[in-house]
Amino acid sequence: MGGNGIRRRGLMLVLSSPSGAGKTTISRRLLEADTGLELSISMTTRPKRPDEIHGRDYWFVGPNAFEKMRAADDLFEHAEVFGHDYGTPREPVERALQEGRDVLFDIDWQGARQLSEKAPRDLVRIFILPPSAKELHARLRRRAQDPDDVVARRMAMAPDEIAHWEEFDYVVVNRDIEESVADVRAILRTERLRRERQIGLPDLVKRLNEGL
Repeated sequence: MGGNGIRRRGLMLVLSSPSGAGKTTISRRLLEADTGLELSISMTTRPKRPDEIHGRDYWFVGPNAFEKMRAADDLFEHAEVFGHDYGTPREPVERALQEGRDVLFDIDWQGARQLSEKAPRDLVRIFILPPSAKELHARLRRRAQDPDDVVARRMAMAPDEIAHWEEFDYVVVNRDIEESVADVRAILRTERLRRERQIGLPDLVKRLNEGL
């Protein structure tokens, strides 16, 4: 059910960016501010970081388990990033959309492209850009989660990731986190009002006409 009381099909909100541009921070702020939005928890083969929780941040699995899901077509999208596999279990997302709930994806451009091929009408794609290369490098340094060689590798990959910005519906330059969160929330509110997503509109129109 939408905020206007009309039955609505859920949407998939994708946030993508080069590492360090801010998509994960924006995602967390959105989830804190909007109870109608839930996070799609990805499955990954990469090691768990100290501050991450299995089942909250990711489902951490071994390569064999991941390959079994992929082979059975039980993943909505999957990609290899920095030598590790990532993917989205299909069933929870499809159930949420049918029940009118919105799902947030914190994924890269490869995953966004696969979702575009499988569910283009349900998808809203936002690309987050840093204001400068200097600021991107500084943010990666401030995270203090990765060794220097990983930071260097992420910076080297950034041009290829940024090159896909034209595949997205919206682009937000993350100069200020508060402004960026507000921009993304405005996009989400607008997309929820799209006529084709408000599947209860025909019934409302019918009732209106019957009362005229």
